[in-house]
Amino acid sequence: MEYSKFHTLDLVVDPFNTDFAKRWSWMALGKTLLNAAEQHAKARGFGMYDVNSENFTWVLSRLCIDIYEMPVVWEEVHVTTWIENIYRLFTNRNFSIKGNDGKVYGYARSIWALIDYNTRDPQNLEQLYGNDFTRFLAPEEPCPILKQGRVHPLKDSDWIKDIEAEYSDIDLNGHVNSIKYIEHIMDLYPLKSYENGRNLKRIEIAYMAESYYSDKLSLYKRTLDESTSEVEVRGNEPLVRCKLQFSI
Repeated sequence: MEYSKFHTLDLVVDPFNTDFAKRWSWMALGKTLLNAAEQHAKARGFGMYDVNSENFTWVLSRLCIDIYEMPVVWEEVHVTTWIENIYRLFTNRNFSIKGNDGKVYGYARSIWALIDYNTRDPQNLEQLYGNDFTRFLAPEEPCPILKQGRVHPLKDSDWIKDIEAEYSDIDLNGHVNSIKYIEHIMDLYPLKSYENGRNLKRIEIAYMAESYYSDKLSLYKRTLDESTSEVEVRGNEPLVRCKLQFSI
């Protein structure tokens, strides 16, 4: 069976998924990206339900989002996703975020691994579908944003606060949801950081380890310049490292 290499999720920005400035929230954006990825994979037989039945699960390893302009309440949004390439242990999935008449709000890049649910060992993606996973790839489709760079470890002196992973943080895999980290990270900045049209325009996040219910999460932040900062989330080990760039 022939499948389109692309999947588009259409939606309207509703008032319950916006921030105080009536902009689509980053949490809603992140969840929509993951939803589009799951719908694309599910339609082709390697969605969460399919891989769970074989005792595997997908985990997000890297996520990079560039937003030129955040859509506002009641605007229509069309999120398209496609797989750029696969390697033995990872796959690259890209996204475009557009409005009507081709208006471009931004793009995103992500890297995923398929792991054994019990051992957490990554699986060889090149062996999926009888080594014919390439029929789902669209490397020719442009994703014109820079790939994610490296975020360096932060110092102990960069500590800001500790929080505890609670019920609302936990997803169906039993660990802290990848988008909830973004929510906690954005809460490190005061409301004035998002006022007067100033907004987060790029986020690069590396997921390094998993955390679970009642775990203590320590958040560290370092300012690089007036628009750029880095954040690290630690448990017993580094969990997430992130770089954020704000519009000025």
